[in-house]
Amino acid sequence: MPVANYEQYCEMLDRAKKEKFAYPAVNITSLATINATLKGLAEAKSDGIIQVSTGGAQFASGLAQKDMVLGAIVLAEAIHRLAEKYDIMIALHTDHCHPAKVDTFLKPLIEETAKRRAAGLPNLFNSHMFDGSELPLAENMKISKELMELCTKNEIILEVETGVVGGEEDGVDNSDQPNDKLYTSPEDMLQVWEELSPINERFMLAATFGNVHGVYKPGNVKLTPSILKDGQAAVQDKFGKDHLLVFHGGSGSDLSDIHETLNYGVIKMNIDTDTQYTFTRPIVDHIMTNYEGVLKIEGEVGNKKVYDPRSYIKKAEENMSKRIIQACEDLKSAGKSARALAAA
Repeated sequence: MPVANYEQYCEMLDRAKKEKFAYPAVNITSLATINATLKGLAEAKSDGIIQVSTGGAQFASGLAQKDMVLGAIVLAEAIHRLAEKYDIMIALHTDHCHPAKVDTFLKPLIEETAKRRAAGLPNLFNSHMFDGSELPLAENMKISKELMELCTKNEIILEVETGVVGGEEDGVDNSDQPNDKLYTSPEDMLQVWEELSPINERFMLAATFGNVHGVYKPGNVKLTPSILKDGQAAVQDKFGKDHLLVFHGGSGSDLSDIHETLNYGVIKMNIDTDTQYTFTRPIVDHIMTNYEGVLKIEGEVGNKKVYDPRSYIKKAEENMSKRIIQACEDLKSAGKSARALAAA
């Protein structure tokens, strides 16, 4: 079915919160990773979120262009076409956009959606993330409010972040952040609601509770999901409502921690590191197993069947799709696609 419209996306997020499950949010960079994601979600009978980072978008535009807006548009348009062939609901999202790239990535993509809407076409993306966590919270919120106005005007949901997700992703390294930066306080969560809800109460918050991008060894940083509980309680006590929460840096997390966050309003979890590895792992195996076939060694001709990129990219796609099925099961979204429930 087509990519979700605004009303359908709102229903997806509201239902996840009410029923205490979350959607896997999968970063893609190519047709192969798009197809792996759609296949995995469909086999799990789960709706889901497909997202594009600034670096992933730049990569998708090609080495000759290195144009992150062009790459994001190309990937999004491909997903719009491919998603029509699947019996699940898909939402499109852009991941971590830091302040330095707001004018060169987020705003041009919002403008692209505005142009599409004026022509009677559906939104290009359903939601965008502004990651202002490197800024003081007041400055973070100032930019967030400006973007919220633009997004609300175009029926786009904004995701914002407070605190810092540790580790490294997409060229941004937060490995040396002090531990207190890795935890969002109840006061932070209250301030975000106070600042943004007058514009629109429907937004997503990536509140940090020790999460780290990438896989890390146990004990490096302690995940404390109860931070989300405390923050939500503070917002609920004051306003009678609370946040739609996002879990960044979820790869390698204990299943018990993941399940605990679902009770506190997490409706979306990013799994980029794990899907990158599961895509690459079978390619490595293919190359090592067929070493003399993929290379023309000592004057030999090699074996076209094994150096044809399709021979190993198909394996990568299949393996990545299996990891996405696991993510759906872990997040309790498996079997809960709107279409699957209607058919049950």
